[in-house]
Amino acid sequence: MEKITFNNTDFLAGKIVLAGINILLINAEKGSLGCAYLNLAAAEKFGHALATVSGVSSYDDMFNAEVKSVSTAAAALGVRAGMTGFEALQLMN
Repeated sequence: MEKITFNNTDFLAGKIVLAGINILLINAEKGSLGCAYLNLAAAEKFGHALATVSGVSSYDDMFNAEVKSVSTAAAALGVRAGMTGFEALQLMN
């Protein structure tokens, strides 16, 4: 995990490169923003707040991308499909 900053807000982020694909995750205090490679069903099973974005290859892409799906726990924090990744992370921070 590494510390990254976006719009003066710090987050912990991680990247796994698998067969040339970046699998990305940005953690906030109450939940996470992940690339669509991550399994939303698993987040549901464990009650984790997760929002996913697709078509991203960097953390900057994730902050600016449109949220495509959210877990029930993320929705309870106000996260909704259609908002930006940064907006979702602000609600989960």
